[in-house]
Order: sequence, then structure tokens, then C-alpha cells
Amino acid sequence: MPQTPPNTTPRPLSPSELQDWLTRIAIDWVGRVLAVLLVMAVAWMLAGWARRTVGRLLERPYVDRTLSRFLGNITRWLVLVVALIGCLGMFGFNITSVATVLGAAGLAIGLALQGSLSNLAAGVMLLLLRPFKIGDVVLIAGQIGKVDDIDLFQTKIDTGDNRRLILPNSSVFSGVVENWTHHPFRRCDVPVGVAYGADVAATRAALRRAGEGLKGRQPDKVVDVLLDKLGNSSVDWVVRVWVPTTEFAVAKDALVEAIVRELGAAGIAIPFPQLEVWFKNHLPAR
Repeated sequence: MPQTPPNTTPRPLSPSELQDWLTRIAIDWVGRVLAVLLVMAVAWMLAGWARRTVGRLLERPYVDRTLSRFLGNITRWLVLVVALIGCLGMFGFNITSVATVLGAAGLAIGLALQGSLSNLAAGVMLLLLRPFKIGDVVLIAGQIGKVDDIDLFQTKIDTGDNRRLILPNSSVFSGVVENWTHHPFRRCDVPVGVAYGADVAATRAALRRAGEGLKGRQPDKVVDVLLDKLGNSSVDWVVRVWVPTTEFAVAKDALVEAIVRELGAAGIAIPFPQLEVWFKNHLPAR
């Protein structure tokens, strides 16, 4: 006689068994979530500690601060990524499979986030080429400020009125970078206009006295006093003096004051803009 196959239909759980099963699942997942939160909290603290440690280890006279901060940021992100992969393993994910999936996802995300990746690539190029460093005063992306930090994706600068500007690295690297503090000395140019009736030699002598009497100027550089052009209301001159970069604003203020003082002492007027109107024919009498 044919044998009756055994009954393989699972037996339904009783309410008490279902409650025990749900309790075990809840305890297991709550434990894993708490463990993940704990691991990520510890990893966050370790990442900050690693960043500071790398920065302190690279605080050497021959190591640029920009490089030390950049490597510190890289170390911080590496610690966080390793902790995240470890947390995925707590939920039973195969790390090798996770790495493969992350690689494929990274490619898709990279195509979707081309702007962010361009910022990352620009940050790496800024580190390698180093057109400016932390502490330099620069004109980048139409903004003027002192460089505070160069991150993986953005550059932070502080303006003269103490505003923090965060600029994407792609716009910084793709545009013109004007580094105001790269060299120890800068040339200070001050234009000035004098009256047409002023004697040229006397004007040149007064302007040269103002430039040569400026304190702190670079002594091995000649003070240039150039007759620039004949303006609408004045004879225009330019005084050029080389001054320390760190004292540029103060030196320019002092130079303008010296020019006004020397021209006044020589009796040379600085005219206001003026316009002369000539009538070719007289108006007919009424």
C-alpha cells in the first residue's frame, strides 16, 4: 500500500509562543541598535581624537598647516567609515558583499553627485598645488578674506568684518586666485591729482618727499613718482612705494596723509572736479 507522506504544514504558534518569539526578536534588535549607537558614538569621539592627534604630530616647521589639517580630516573620515562598516556587520551583513554593494552604489552616487565629487577633486588639487595656505588673505570666487580652513569639499574664509564665508572648492579651483599675502612686500599705489597751474618739478619733489618719508617702507626699493595722465580737472600722478605686506593698510593710510601734508606745505592745490562750458554764439537779443 502506498505510504502517506508526513504532514509538513507548520503548526501555528500559540499566543504565548508568538509573544515569546516577538520578545526575543525585539530584545535582539534593540540590543543591536543600542550597540550600533554606542559604537558610532565611540567612533565619533575617536575620529575627533585622531584628527587632533594627527594635527599635533604634524605641527612641525617644515609641515604646512594646510597639509596637517587636510590629513587630519582624512583620518577622521576613515575612522567613521570603518566604524560604519563594522556596524553593518552587527546586523549580519557580509562585509565582502557590503564592500561590493558600496562600490556599485558609490559609482551610481558619483554619477548623481558630480558636483560634490568635483569639489573633492578640487580640494585635493588645492592641497597639491597650494596656491594659498591657511592664514593667507586671498581674493577667490569674488570674495576677499583670510583663509581659515581647507576641507575636503569646501574652503572657509573670514572677511575683514568678521563674516565666515564657506566656498565650494570647485569654484575656488576653477577661478582666478589672487593671494594678497604670498610675498613679504607689496607695492602701494596712491593716485593723486593736482591743479594744472602747479609746477611739475615742485609737485614731483613734494610727492617724492611724502613717499621717501614713509616709515617702514622697503629701503632698497626706489619710490616711483610718475606723471600718469592729463585728466579733465587735474594733472594726475601716481606715487608707488613698497611696504611690508602685513602693514599694507596702515602704510597706505600714512602715505595718503603724507601726500596731503606735503602738497599743502608746498602750496599745491588738489582741485575739485570742474567743468567749463563755452557758448559758440551769443543768444539773439529780444
